[in-house]
Amino acid sequence: MNKKEIKKGIVPYVILIVIMLGVIYFFNILNIKVNDLTYDKFVSSLNNNEVKEIKVIPSIDGGVYNITGKLKDYKENESFKVVVPYSEEVIKQIITANEKYDFKFENQSDPNSSVWLVAVLNFLPIILIGVFFFVFLSKQVGGNNKSFDFGKSRAKLDDHQKKVTFNEVAGLKEEKEELHELIDFLKNPKRFQKLGARIPKGVLLVGPPGTGKTLLARAVAGEANVPFYYISGSDFVELFVGVGASRVRDMFNQAKHNAPCLIFIDEIDAVGRQRGTGLGGGHDEREQTLNQLLTEMDGFGANEGIIIIAATNRADVLDPALLRPGRFDRQVTVNLPDVKAREEILAVHARNKILAKDVTLTNLAKRTPGFSGADLENLLNEAALLAVRRNKEAITMSEIDEATDRVLMGPAKKSKKYTEEEKKLVAYHEAGHVVLGLKLNSANVVQKVTIIPRSYAGGYAMMVPKEEKYTQTKRELLEQITGLLGGRVSEELNFGEITTGAHNDFEKATKIARSMVTEYGMSDLGPVQLEHQSEGVFLGRDYNKSRNFSDIVAHEIDEEIRKIVGECYQKATEILKENKDLVKLIAEALMERETLTKEQIEYLVEHKELPKETELEDMTLEELKELAKEKDIKGYSKLNKEELIDLLRVNDVKPELEPSNTKEE
Repeated sequence: MNKKEIKKGIVPYVILIVIMLGVIYFFNILNIKVNDLTYDKFVSSLNNNEVKEIKVIPSIDGGVYNITGKLKDYKENESFKVVVPYSEEVIKQIITANEKYDFKFENQSDPNSSVWLVAVLNFLPIILIGVFFFVFLSKQVGGNNKSFDFGKSRAKLDDHQKKVTFNEVAGLKEEKEELHELIDFLKNPKRFQKLGARIPKGVLLVGPPGTGKTLLARAVAGEANVPFYYISGSDFVELFVGVGASRVRDMFNQAKHNAPCLIFIDEIDAVGRQRGTGLGGGHDEREQTLNQLLTEMDGFGANEGIIIIAATNRADVLDPALLRPGRFDRQVTVNLPDVKAREEILAVHARNKILAKDVTLTNLAKRTPGFSGADLENLLNEAALLAVRRNKEAITMSEIDEATDRVLMGPAKKSKKYTEEEKKLVAYHEAGHVVLGLKLNSANVVQKVTIIPRSYAGGYAMMVPKEEKYTQTKRELLEQITGLLGGRVSEELNFGEITTGAHNDFEKATKIARSMVTEYGMSDLGPVQLEHQSEGVFLGRDYNKSRNFSDIVAHEIDEEIRKIVGECYQKATEILKENKDLVKLIAEALMERETLTKEQIEYLVEHKELPKETELEDMTLEELKELAKEKDIKGYSKLNKEELIDLLRVNDVKPELEPSNTKEE
C-alpha cells in the first residue's frame, strides 16, 4: 500500500473525528442559558456587587456596547447579555465598580474579528456536517469507498502488460485444443453466428491443485486478447444475506460493458455446492448467490460475448444445475503431467535459470512422476536457492537431487544423530526396499535411498515406477505391495525385532489391497465393486467413497485384505532370505555413504563394491579431459576440474584401475 492510498484511507476517519468534536461543541452551545437584562437591572447589579464577570464588545457602527457576563448567583451554563448606549460614562461606571468589587472584566478592542469569530463558531458544526455528507455521497457514487461497497463485485480486471499465451503453458496439449474454439469465438463471433452455432457459455476445469488451471484460463484471455476478470468463489460469500447475489449481478454488469470478455471463477465449489445442504435451507446466503449465478449464466438477461471459465478440484460436490448444457457446457479435466509434459514444463521454468552441463531435463522428468506443474516449478526454485546458498554459478545435479528430496520429504535433519544401532536398523530397512525393487519386475524401482532423516521419516527411499502406465495388472499391484513390505521384513530377518518405521509402508500397502478387493474385483469375492470412488479421485479421501455392502461382507473384505497383504509379506520374506548377502551389502554401503543413487546401487550389485570417490580426484585435468573425450561426452573442454568430475560421475564414467590394482597385490 502506497502513501497515497494510506492518506486516502485516513481522510474519512479524520473527518468523522472533527464532526464528532463539532457536534459536541454545538450541543454545548445549545445547553447555555442566556438572560436578557435591562439597562437598569444591569446598573443595579453592578452597584450591588452581584456581578461575577463582564465582557464588553463595542459596536461602533451600531453606536452601542454589547455586554455579556455572569452574575454571582448564576449556574455554570447561565449568563446574561445587555445592550447599552455607546458612551464613555458607561465604561467609567463599569471600571469604578471593578476597582471597588474586583470582578473579572474584559474589554473587547477588535469588534470586527469578534463578530467573525462568533459567526464561524456558530456555523462550524453545520459546515462540517455538510462536508461529511458531501464526501459520503461522492464516495457512494464513485464506488471507491470499500466500507460501503459490500454489494459491489470483487472481480479484478487483469491489466498485466504482458499477456499470457499458450506458449507459456507447457504440456496440456489436449486441454488447449479443447479451448481453441473459445478463442476463435472471442476473436470472430460472427463466423459462428452465421452458421447458427452456439459457443459454450462456460467451461469447467477440473483437476488436482497445481496442474495449471488458472494459467490455462489466463492464456485463453491472452490468446483472444480480450478483458480477463478473475475472482475466487469465496469472494461471493458474505455474512449479510443478499450481498453475494448483488456481487454476481454487478460482476456481470461490468462484464457486459467490456464484452466480449472472459470471467474466471477459481474454486467455484465454495459457492456452487449442491443446494439444500445448508442450515438455512433455501434461504441460505450461499444458495441465493448460486441461484443468481445460474440466472445470469442462463436466465432472461442477454450475456452475449461473455464466457465463463471456472476451476475446481471438487467437481463431485457441485450442483447439477451448474453442469447442464447452457451453463457449464464442457468439463475439461486437467490431469497431472506425463513424462513428456513434465519435460516441457521444466523447460519453461528453466528459461531464466542457469543450469550446469550435467543437468538434463529429460532425466529429471523421468525422476519426477506424480509431480504437478507447481511442484516442478518449486523444485527448480528450491534448486536455485540451494545453488546461491552454496555460492555456485550454475545449478548442478547435486542441488536438483537435494531439492527433489526437499519437495517430497522436507529438509534433511542432519543435526539429528542416530545411535549406531538405530543407524543399522534404518540401513537394513531401506536395503530391504532396494533389493525387492531389484528382484521384482513390476515393483517400484528405488531411484535414490538415504538414511539421513527427513521430516518425520528416519530414512527415505525414492521409489518410482519403471514406466508410467494408466492401467495396472493384478500381478503389478501385488508386487508393489510386496516392495512396500520389504523394510519390515528386512528388520525382522536381520534383527528379530520390528520397529515403527514401516507405518507409512503399511498405509500404502493396505490402501492398494483394499482397492483391489472393493473396487477392482481382484479377490476371491469376485468381480464386484463394493465401494464406489466418486469423481475427483485425486483427492485421496476415504470420505469420497460410498459403501454399498453389509456388515458380513465388510468382515469378508477385511479377511481378503489381510490375505493379500499376508501373501505378499510371505513372498517378500522368501526373496530377502534368498538375497540376504545382497541386503547386507547394500545396508553396509548405506552406513558408509548414508545416501546411494540408482547408478551407485547398480554398480554395487555388479561389482560388489562402491565406486571409489577418490578415483577421479586423483587424475589431472588433462587426464580427465582425455577420459571424457574417450567416452564421447559433450561440453567438457571448457570445464574446470571440479565441474568435469561432476560431469563424469553423472555419466557413470570410471577410469581404468588395472595398474593400481596390480600394485596393491
